[in-house]
Amino acid sequence: MARRGPLPLDFRLAPFHVSEASARGVSLSRLRAADLVRPFRGVRATSAPETVLDRCNAYAARMPAEHWFSHATAAQLWGLPLPARLERDGRVHVSSSGREPEVVGVVGHRIRRRPHVRRHRGLSVLGPAETWCQLGSVLTVDELVEAGERLIGWPEPLCSPEEVAAAIARFGSRRGARNVREAGVRLRERSASPQETRLRELLVRAALPEPELNAPITLAGGVITHGDLVYAAYRVVVEYDGEQHRLDPEVFHRDVDRLNALAVAGWIVVRIRKGMADDDVIRVVSQALESGGWRP
Repeated sequence: MARRGPLPLDFRLAPFHVSEASARGVSLSRLRAADLVRPFRGVRATSAPETVLDRCNAYAARMPAEHWFSHATAAQLWGLPLPARLERDGRVHVSSSGREPEVVGVVGHRIRRRPHVRRHRGLSVLGPAETWCQLGSVLTVDELVEAGERLIGWPEPLCSPEEVAAAIARFGSRRGARNVREAGVRLRERSASPQETRLRELLVRAALPEPELNAPITLAGGVITHGDLVYAAYRVVVEYDGEQHRLDPEVFHRDVDRLNALAVAGWIVVRIRKGMADDDVIRVVSQALESGGWRP
């Protein structure tokens, strides 16, 4: 068996297009070798792409400059929380203001006017607010709220509420616009996770007061801490205990100290665990608020 010739270092580290490899002297037989995978037509790589970023980097090796990643693919690149049914779809969404791509493994979209495209993670990606609007046709309103609150979330928002509002206005009457507008009025700043968003929405639907998300709380000596859902008027803090609280010792111990400090300062701390029934959540938070002086 003939020994395979080595590939240039950059081709070993990242996907590459066969035309570029040929121009640099890589033989046709080497490009056909079994140790290279073919994630997209005309693209080779030394390993199969596993993540959405891997797939995008592979397609970027053949993507025209006037194309960009969009829809659910852009949402994942921006880190918007999506339901599993979308995250499991291994296809890549790519948009163009001209002819849309027709490649196996790619969902092509034609956009009449080129929107605001940004460089993100080394790729051409539709802006986060515009990407969120595109999800209006594939997400429920509740799912849109969870994804949208990542845009203006805490501690590192992707854009401002004004930018989201402007994107909604530009989205106009396209498919999914009704869901987008309905979700838009429900968005709140400073959510740190989809779990916090769902918890706030549950309490508001139960006719409880609306809490502030991750609001600062000043303790004795001027020390400032934060609570997940804060009812400052009633000195009640509602905390969602996710997996990281249980599995990460550092996070666990830091939270114990923080919640003890809140209790010493006279705050009622309600802890909500994963899998807790909605009725139980509403009941315990309602009781805490009433203890703080709230009346239904």
